[in-house]
Amino acid sequence: MSKKRHTAGEIVAKLRQVDVPTAQGRSVAEAIRSISVTEVTYYRWRSEYGGLKSDQVKRLKELEAENARLRRAVSDLTLDKTILKEAAKGNV
Repeated sequence: MSKKRHTAGEIVAKLRQVDVPTAQGRSVAEAIRSISVTEVTYYRWRSEYGGLKSDQVKRLKELEAENARLRRAVSDLTLDKTILKEAAKGNV
């Protein structure tokens, strides 16, 4: 059985689907079963996306992608700087 990947919007919607029954008094475990995910997945999603709206989640993902791109750029530049330092030591 292949894993199903949920989009950020689907995750936020499923978290909201759990909030309604729990507010009505049902147990969290029952509410989680109704959205067809495991408790571990639910709590992981809640820690990452809890309290966010769909547009905020989209912005979060954009910022994470930009952050990863910038980290790669910094690491590449640091590597280049290190190589140049080593080359300069050899020439002197």
